[in-house]
Amino acid sequence: MNKLVDFPYSHVLVLGLAKSGTAAAKVLIDSGVSVRVNDLKTSEDDEVVAQLRSIGAEVIVGAHPMSVLDGIDLIVKNPGIPYENVVLKEAEKLDIPIITEIELAGQLAEGTIIGITGSNGKTTTTTLVFEMLRNSQQPVKLAGNIGIVATETARELQHNEKMVLELSSFQLMGIKTFRPKIAVLLNIYEAHLDYHKTFDNYKEAKCAIFQNQLQDDYLVFNADDPQIMSEASNAIATKVPFSVSSKLETGAWIDEKDLYFKSEKVISLKEIVLVGAHNLENILAAVCAAKLGGATNDGIRKVLTTFTGVSHRLQFVSNVESRLFYNDSKATNILATQKALSSFTQPIILLAGGLDRGNSFDELIPYLKHVRGMVVFGETAEKLRDTATKAEVPIVKSAIDVQDAVRKAFSFSEADDVILLSPACASWDQYKTFEERGDMFIQAVHTIK
Repeated sequence: MNKLVDFPYSHVLVLGLAKSGTAAAKVLIDSGVSVRVNDLKTSEDDEVVAQLRSIGAEVIVGAHPMSVLDGIDLIVKNPGIPYENVVLKEAEKLDIPIITEIELAGQLAEGTIIGITGSNGKTTTTTLVFEMLRNSQQPVKLAGNIGIVATETARELQHNEKMVLELSSFQLMGIKTFRPKIAVLLNIYEAHLDYHKTFDNYKEAKCAIFQNQLQDDYLVFNADDPQIMSEASNAIATKVPFSVSSKLETGAWIDEKDLYFKSEKVISLKEIVLVGAHNLENILAAVCAAKLGGATNDGIRKVLTTFTGVSHRLQFVSNVESRLFYNDSKATNILATQKALSSFTQPIILLAGGLDRGNSFDELIPYLKHVRGMVVFGETAEKLRDTATKAEVPIVKSAIDVQDAVRKAFSFSEADDVILLSPACASWDQYKTFEERGDMFIQAVHTIK
């Protein structure tokens, strides 16, 4: 089991428990570091509190007293905790460095790290890379924002193994020395501005994925995106682009029939089963990262001829009386919903809504041409109703929640309609996670069936 070596901090505050905080605390304690844990929402009788105390952690729950900073020389914070948190604001005044557990994972891992980020497509691309390597008999592990705590995986990662990490802007904002051997930057669009405050802050967090790379590392990036091209021009790493529109000598690209890596044909486009034009970009990025990581063409083809998508990302659920139900609960921003809507040519009934982050939804209007009905829910229901009216969507209904939305959509649907959950919003107004929201959608569909 790997431990932190030459770790320059002796007394660390872990702010926020959940899975990543608990894992970080255990790693630090096992590495001989003195640990204090502080969590606002956890109660004294929670079993994790007793567990951490039993291995030597000081645990303070239920409040954020400023005394938690006494004697602290580093903070490892839960990625979801905003920097406006009272403890973090005071820590900044005291010049106490603040990191996320991804930084610890980078220091723990003995093998090769492949890090993947972007506003959209992270989970699909991360899963594709992992499966391409696995099907090429490469020793590989999966972790990060995909739902597997990075430090737990990094503790077990050996020299000959690879770790494929999905990385969010929240995680990347808290790195200091984290350096993936292969970094993938898919795209950058306005998102999470309630957390980052400005688009420049958000963009800076995303681009941190390559800030510590050296010339013998690799940066995989979207050559069709002028903004990404501009950011990538500052990278020191060896650049490996991908494109759906241009032939490339150094990366992945397509023509009318086939997909190539450099000059080598990898697979025919007609063999790829993953739907959606936007997924071609994810596939090209994955091919680059996987090839750089040692994947074979046979391993890549095996994945691309069978992989139909990840859970909650344009996931086909069921055919009920010739209505096709798709779960795209991971579409937590407008761009993701735009891409989902562009994936179908048949009539769509769109289920959308969720946490109100203060934005309008007018950018959806050009994509609502094939939408013949919308069911809106959550905090943004009225905003989405207004957008549907502007787009002249024929039928618009309001629902209490996702389950109610499924019932109402089915009630006015017709044969061959696509009933698509693609919320364009985070889930936190009604559900703990987008996974929970998607599971409720799936359950409601099976109830109808």
